[in-house]
Amino acid sequence: MCGIIGIVSHNQVSTEIYEGLIHLQHRGQDAAGILTYKNEDSNRFYIKKGQGLARNVFTQIESLTENLLGNTGLGHVRYPTNGSAFDLNNAQPFSLSYPYGIAMVHNGNLTNYEELKKYLLEKERILCNSGSDLECILNLFGIKLAKLTDDTDFFENICKATEYVYQKAIGGYSVIAIIAGKGMVAFRDPHGIRPLVIGKRQNLEGRDEYIFASESTMFYSLGFERIGDVGHGELVFVDQGGNLKRKQIRDEKFTPDAFEYIYFARPDAIINDISVYRSRLRMGQNLAEKWKQLYPDILPDVVIPVPFSANVAALSMASELGVRYTEGLYKNPFIGRTFIMSSQDKRRKSVRQKLSPQEFEIRNKKVMVLDDSIVRGTTSKEVVQILKDAGALEIYLVSASPPLFYPDFYGISIPTQEELIASQMNLEEIRKYLGVEMLMFQDIEALSEAILRKGKHNISQLSMPYFNGQYITNDINTSNFKKITDF
Repeated sequence: MCGIIGIVSHNQVSTEIYEGLIHLQHRGQDAAGILTYKNEDSNRFYIKKGQGLARNVFTQIESLTENLLGNTGLGHVRYPTNGSAFDLNNAQPFSLSYPYGIAMVHNGNLTNYEELKKYLLEKERILCNSGSDLECILNLFGIKLAKLTDDTDFFENICKATEYVYQKAIGGYSVIAIIAGKGMVAFRDPHGIRPLVIGKRQNLEGRDEYIFASESTMFYSLGFERIGDVGHGELVFVDQGGNLKRKQIRDEKFTPDAFEYIYFARPDAIINDISVYRSRLRMGQNLAEKWKQLYPDILPDVVIPVPFSANVAALSMASELGVRYTEGLYKNPFIGRTFIMSSQDKRRKSVRQKLSPQEFEIRNKKVMVLDDSIVRGTTSKEVVQILKDAGALEIYLVSASPPLFYPDFYGISIPTQEELIASQMNLEEIRKYLGVEMLMFQDIEALSEAILRKGKHNISQLSMPYFNGQYITNDINTSNFKKITDF
């Protein structure tokens, strides 16, 4: 999972790309990059990328406007699932000098990454020199586009190049690209696993400008109106004049990722025409119904979220139970998200750095603590100890998502079953290990219902292989987990 953004404007875009990355920072903390394209005069790409948060890579706004020139741009914040987090060669955007000049960012993961690298080297004589699977997508797109003649319709050419990517690249991915002298291209994998939202605005002269991004979170501040999503298997092209064309190239089963709604996306995002905030409210409602069925005679004194991604579900659950909601854990917003940190030790240490108990809300109370998910158990165990230290009488731990049993290969860093606590212990063993009086998980059916209840989304089903072991690309099963995770 990463955060990507692309803007086609009639004015310089570097500062707006930067602002967009700040809004997407929760999606990746390891590296950030901006690339712009200036057609007039120089006809070239300008790029800067570095390790760390966007605000640390781009320290002076003035340098953006002076050094990253052009009215078209791409941005990326990185959360590594392929390639080292410490190698700047893996940071995006990437670019090619042929054909025309292509620059690209992506969010996602390819399941056949190693096979593609081998194919490109042996069949096309192209060496992929990074650990990022974007390099494979970029070269596949460029190879096909270079073989197509200029005397045909350019939009049809990029449709054929995208179809070639679909033929070769298996996995979940959203892509935004700039083609020098032509415009911006955006497409999603045939199943639409990773998100990509479209926005539109008019400048003071009444000319159309467009934005593509992993989430709609920056649209309001940048003056864009959300007009929908790039569809599954769809290509969208905006030329340099601001004219938009789109075509669905593949029509597979539409299966967007469920974890976007559970954890990754900001609650104010609308993805696939579904409000993340509303879906989390419904998760809390469904959890409350399950609790009342299982424990009709037991109520906590307070419901406390593990901030911030569980706040909305906890608020809703407390309301349905008729129990007071309180933010009994204060989160330091300057500590990164523990789930996407690179090691177990970092996650463990950062939990106490970022969470502080408000003892007046906890001491001598039966506390229900709600988290968005329980993945490795690291955060949960530390949270439970924090509550005990603050004097909680009893602790009921509730997860807004079902137990995670299987790894994910579509862009979420859950690489091995051995890391997943639910694949190693049963419910009672987990409860004892975490040291809580009660433990309850959301059901898969209730989670799906919460996400899909509202919205004109046309979603066939949700991609949630980490819960149910169903990998929609049909190239993964339990027998080849080790082969893929050894890459």
